Amino acid sequence: MSRPPLEGLRVLAVSQFGAGPFGTQVLADLGADVIKIEDPAAGGDVARYVPPWEIERDSLYFQSFNRGKKSVTLDLRHPDGRAVFHDLVRVSHAVYNNVRGDLPVKLGLTYDALGAINPAIVCCSLSGFGSTGPRAAEPGYDYLIQGHAGWMSITGEPDGPPGKCGVSVIDFAGGYASMLGLMVGLWDAQRTGVGRDVDVSLLDTAVSMLSYFATWALNRDWEPQRVADSGHQTLVPSQNFRTRDGWIVVFCAKEKFWANLADAAGLGHLATDPRFATFADRLANKETLLAILTPRFLERTTAQWLARLRGRVPCAPVNTVRQALEDEQVRARGMIVEIEHPVYGTVRQVASPIKTAGGLARPAPAPQLGEHTEGVLRDILSYSSAKIAALRASGALGGAPQSSPED
Repeated sequence: MSRPPLEGLRVLAVSQFGAGPFGTQVLADLGADVIKIEDPAAGGDVARYVPPWEIERDSLYFQSFNRGKKSVTLDLRHPDGRAVFHDLVRVSHAVYNNVRGDLPVKLGLTYDALGAINPAIVCCSLSGFGSTGPRAAEPGYDYLIQGHAGWMSITGEPDGPPGKCGVSVIDFAGGYASMLGLMVGLWDAQRTGVGRDVDVSLLDTAVSMLSYFATWALNRDWEPQRVADSGHQTLVPSQNFRTRDGWIVVFCAKEKFWANLADAAGLGHLATDPRFATFADRLANKETLLAILTPRFLERTTAQWLARLRGRVPCAPVNTVRQALEDEQVRARGMIVEIEHPVYGTVRQVASPIKTAGGLARPAPAPQLGEHTEGVLRDILSYSSAKIAALRASGALGGAPQSSPED
């Protein structure tokens, strides 16, 4: 069996809720030792309490973002807690956080604060707005950023209100972006022995993903608009079409795909019609073309259209979430994993999208609050039982949670 590719990498994660834990779970799935530092006074990560399916200090939401990690309760505001944290920094490769942009400095999570303890440490921060600028001290969430970065203005039907993406795509993209930044820092530290700060924000991530929209808007007199049936801004036909029993999405990103679509629809003559001959022609005559295609798609079921189009025209059914999870390609790629949880039993989750030798096929469930505190202090830091007991008595490790996140 292949050794996990990130075996031996130790990351201290001061993160909660979605974006940060989603990112560090990618590392844990590939064998990294991710030690989740949780605030005992707040009852740990707020994700532990997200409804509707929750038990004592645990939830299926929390399980979705934290499998394979270790949980250590540590009060970073307590001097003894900071001392323990610094001992962990000495034997780790990275410190990761997704706190508000102004807090890494205040909590001592930056390279300026930790570089003297471990010169090679990489300190990566993912926040809503970044560590600089007028909104650095404000909390930022996926919902807010989708509005702030212009995404909502181009999502939804033309005659409807601005809409958000159905999943927290900016949170997840920010998680991925911060992991790339973290690994870039680790690569450089491996070469130089010197770590660094890595500053990633949800807003920067969302703006960067405007990509060609931004290039067009910045360089030409162009403003994107919401397009009916989730259509592409300029490629026609590339959109959803209603079928006899549902919806199908097609994407004619090459001229040959348009010709193939016309043939499969029994409209082969349209491929040579000068009104629809090129990308520009079809865009200029979009309404005329759609008036022909739309009723044609209603003549057959989604399955019948897929049978005609697959392999010739990029296409897909517009599935429900449950249908997507049951899809033959999703299952063939091993995208559903089963994890044994002491209370929930067998918990099925979506797997890591990174397929490579050594990835963990059956990771451990997300940890109970503080489950690994004593083990980490004993096995990694070689603390004695007496020292651990003294730390617990001092309040540095916390006892029972003193307040819930809702207080």
